[in-house]
Amino acid sequence: MKPDSTSAAPAAAPGPAPAGTETGWQRVHPASPFVRGWVALAAIGFFVGRDTFERVLQGGPLIDERVAGRAPWLLLGGAAILLLTVAGYILGWYFTRYQVAEGYVRVNTGFLVKQQRQARLDRVQAIDIVQPLLARIFGLAELKFEVADAGESAVRLAYLRIDEARQLRATILARAAGAVPDPAHPGTAPAEAPEYTVLTVPPPRLVGSLLLSEQSVAIVLGAAASVALSAVTENHSFYLYLIPAGLGLAAAYWSSFSKGYNFTAAISPDGIRLRYGLLDTQAQTLPPGRIQAMKVSQPPLWRVFGWYRIQVNVAGYGAAPADGGSSSRTTLMPVGTLDDVMKMLSLVLPDPGTPDPVRVFIAGLHGLADASGAGGAPGTADDGGFITTPRRARLLAPLGWRRNGFTATDTALLIRSGRWWRQFVMVPHQRTQSMALQRGPLSRRFGVVDLVLHTTAGPVSPKVIQAGLPEGKVLLDAQAARARAARKNQTSEHWLEQVAPLLPHPADTTSSDEPVIEEPVIEKPVRKEGPQHG
Repeated sequence: MKPDSTSAAPAAAPGPAPAGTETGWQRVHPASPFVRGWVALAAIGFFVGRDTFERVLQGGPLIDERVAGRAPWLLLGGAAILLLTVAGYILGWYFTRYQVAEGYVRVNTGFLVKQQRQARLDRVQAIDIVQPLLARIFGLAELKFEVADAGESAVRLAYLRIDEARQLRATILARAAGAVPDPAHPGTAPAEAPEYTVLTVPPPRLVGSLLLSEQSVAIVLGAAASVALSAVTENHSFYLYLIPAGLGLAAAYWSSFSKGYNFTAAISPDGIRLRYGLLDTQAQTLPPGRIQAMKVSQPPLWRVFGWYRIQVNVAGYGAAPADGGSSSRTTLMPVGTLDDVMKMLSLVLPDPGTPDPVRVFIAGLHGLADASGAGGAPGTADDGGFITTPRRARLLAPLGWRRNGFTATDTALLIRSGRWWRQFVMVPHQRTQSMALQRGPLSRRFGVVDLVLHTTAGPVSPKVIQAGLPEGKVLLDAQAARARAARKNQTSEHWLEQVAPLLPHPADTTSSDEPVIEEPVIEKPVRKEGPQHG
């Protein structure tokens, strides 16, 4: 057996799984090899029958006279290749088994070269249910989950019946979240947890965000340049460059629209559930406590409508998914309003660590330091307490020096940057892995420094830009102390307690069999003690 990298877990082994969460060795659905391999089968059929099909369309004979004598051998060879391919798929299905037991999920694969992948359930970072178009037709789904930055070693089960995939996901999430089984029914598998929908993206808003995106600006500028060059040089060949650009833009628009269509976010005891997709649908479950960093961005044209995009770093997803997927897996919200941003912030960071989170978050999204002051000194009432670039270094960023800044709450470090392309980054203290101060020749000349925070790979790159040298050094020491304290206070890998404040109270379940989860309210002060600045 070849162990997977996800089996290299810390020495502390989890206890036995609760009753009702263990299963014996099982196989995936019998149709799985054909759903996975239909492309290869279609390619074989295309190459074998392409010439014959063309001859029939042209009114020629079914079998070419030049190869008539070899036709039986050709057919025999093609049939042999087809049979070997189908047999390989069937054997692959027969020797693929999975098991959820003893705090692990195990997957055995391979006919000639056997391989076992196993992962600790309490290290599950995120779990997805993926349904390609053909799988949706047959009512099947792929279950895929990431474990502690497993990367290419992410465990995948393809394919299961959709109800089986949901039940297995509920079983794995219940074990990973540390849920205690019902003592009255110890042998019953856990049911899928209820959820409360907090966000939906209307298709018109999604279309509008694509038309006003950065790629639209690039294509308009390219078209204008082509027209100008054609007029100046009287060479109309420049228009030809617009054809591939237009095709590429159309393909990019379609991909973004297809993957962002019907985007829905919900909160449940499992974590944050995301659903999206037009042809190929995907259902993700992201535990809030496992999100490493979050970025809220706003392109210039989106400011007219007050739209924002939210992206996250999640251990195991990486900057570029190994399966060739797009960045949709790391998108927490493709486009939304300010109210939507506040809802998602409350889910990712249930405890904002400040008595006035709305003021701080609004300052991170929109605020600017007082131009007449000392560049956003601590305590600036209208700037949310952000410490910005010193006035002496304004020549390094003439437009953004009052915008670039940072502040720290009791639970997270908040970083903002960009005057036109606004960005607001949030990093929970316990997710800070390491830090580094960076200074170039110009930074030394103006007495500023950049602080880079290292988290897991992803679209978010936390970086404090052009902070004053004294403030940067203080932040480095203070953030290191905050990260150590936060990791020390995090006594469990389970995330159930992370979403407990957002779940229904026991009294809410007395009048209905389906508990209703209360909508999170970010305006509620959570903590009043502790410093707010680095």
